[in-house]
Amino acid sequence: MRVVKFGGSSLANGSQFAKVVAIMKANPARQVMVTSAPGKRHPGDVKVTDLLIQYAQAALRHENATEVVKEIVARYQAIADDFGLDPQVMQQISEELYQLPKKTFTNHDYLMAGFKARGEKLNAFLMTAVLNHEGIEATYGEPKDLGIMVTDDPNDAEVSRETYTHLEAFSRPLGVLVVPGFYGYTSKGAIATFSRGGSDITGAILANGFHADLYENFTDVDGVAAADPRVVANPQMIQEMTYREMRELSYGGFGVFHDEAILPAIAGQIPINLKNTNHPDAPGTMIVPEQHFVPKHAITGIVSSQHFGAIYLHRYLLNKEVGFTLKLLQVLERHGISYEHMPSGIDDLTIILDDRQLNEAKRKAVCDEIQAAVHPDVLKWIDDYAIIMVVGEGMAQRTGLIQTILQPLASAGVHVSMINEGASQISLMLGTSRESANRAVKAIYNAFFIPINQRLEVH
Repeated sequence: MRVVKFGGSSLANGSQFAKVVAIMKANPARQVMVTSAPGKRHPGDVKVTDLLIQYAQAALRHENATEVVKEIVARYQAIADDFGLDPQVMQQISEELYQLPKKTFTNHDYLMAGFKARGEKLNAFLMTAVLNHEGIEATYGEPKDLGIMVTDDPNDAEVSRETYTHLEAFSRPLGVLVVPGFYGYTSKGAIATFSRGGSDITGAILANGFHADLYENFTDVDGVAAADPRVVANPQMIQEMTYREMRELSYGGFGVFHDEAILPAIAGQIPINLKNTNHPDAPGTMIVPEQHFVPKHAITGIVSSQHFGAIYLHRYLLNKEVGFTLKLLQVLERHGISYEHMPSGIDDLTIILDDRQLNEAKRKAVCDEIQAAVHPDVLKWIDDYAIIMVVGEGMAQRTGLIQTILQPLASAGVHVSMINEGASQISLMLGTSRESANRAVKAIYNAFFIPINQRLEVH
């Protein structure tokens, strides 16, 4: 049995729905489908989720939102018209949308979650009607009926453990079970959503809970590329990779797969196949457990992230002071800041942070408190910081790998300010300036993926 998730671009309009119907017909093992809300139909279009956010904001301000609701209804109506569905289907969808402001919500955050979740819910309801109309027996599966329970964080919920017990006991109907992604229910019966892109999470939860043989995640790309196509022209596609390689690359900035979504699949050891709705016969990228995986290459992928900053400290005999690091972390904790990495020497220490957590005032406050707490000889905030992640299960077996990576960087004029190899030995982290990040990715990609006689000079 397969669980299949379709992203917003895969369900944006009637022609995309038709591709999804064909995909479901092509393999009867696809018995559980997870839907996203309709995405953009073309550049400049607006996602239905964004329209629902506008609707929620208008409701909170007690403003008339008739035009926004009409636009949302029209998105679903166009799909229903393409398939000639019974008008009763659209009547139910329209009525639920117009009745939303009359519902009772615990607070403004839960109102926002309740409005946003309708994008997935109504698309699942519509898809169920389309599948039945096209001769595929299908049943709508409301997350509450399936027992998908989540924590009490209305717009950033996490799945609760009892969900898997509920799914174990759930009796799946014949045919295809169509489940809206992105949301579940709290213990008090309120809708709460996962973080943005959370339909991936729902798919992985169902794949785990139903013990699927495979979790197919359909998007608008052919799989995972070895480097960002915006940085490297026509990069190679990754045919197979491990869970932890995917996690490392997602952390580094690969946007194909919601990085949290892989966690339920890891727990259930469910293989994941990332595929393209527009090219369903392409093999895509398989993401598999580490056990029995045999890497074919030293490096699987390279990615850069440019949203980091760093606090650099220097003090003689820093390594001799007990509790030095604890004092630093207590400052970060007081400000609600997490750190990413902390490379250190005997007299130096660097704290690498996600710069999106801070503003100028918070940076100054943190640096002032660190100065008062540990009295460093030198304390600097470095805002020009990028991290390059080089990832591959085959790295541990490759002698001289670091030299092979650093040599092309030197030739490309990239200064490396930090080198950190993960304990798993499947990733190497390099710190450099933001201006150098793309050159670094190109240089490393050339060294490992391009034959010598075809390589271009990196500028």
